[in-house]
Amino acid sequence: VQLQASGGGVVQAGGSLRLSCAASGPTLKPMLSRYVMGWFRQAPGKAREFVAVIQWSGGSTIYADSVKGRFTISKDYAKNTMYLQMNNLEHEDTAAYYCAAKDTLVFGVTSPSWYNYWGQGTQVTVSS
Repeated sequence: VQLQASGGGVVQAGGSLRLSCAASGPTLKPMLSRYVMGWFRQAPGKAREFVAVIQWSGGSTIYADSVKGRFTISKDYAKNTMYLQMNNLEHEDTAAYYCAAKDTLVFGVTSPSWYNYWGQGTQVTVSS
């Protein structure tokens, strides 16, 4: 599975952005139904941290406490694309955002090391 993240940019505090993560690869659809996909972020000098995760089949979601109520993770099954709608952005949300995936029926793991497919980062900069 190949993942392509996009949608980052520069926004003022309180603004919104929507990130996209397009999945591609051979025989993707029958495989993707058993995947868990998520968003992580990494600020300069800090460890990569969990943001949100979604179960591709079923749609269950989990969010980091720092983004609950502001960010929404979603998926478009037909487009093989995952989204992260980010509202009321704060300066502390500034980071490179990465999408990730794992072929598994286990849901709820938020450690970055557990995921084995990664997209390139897309930079989000929130000016205060």
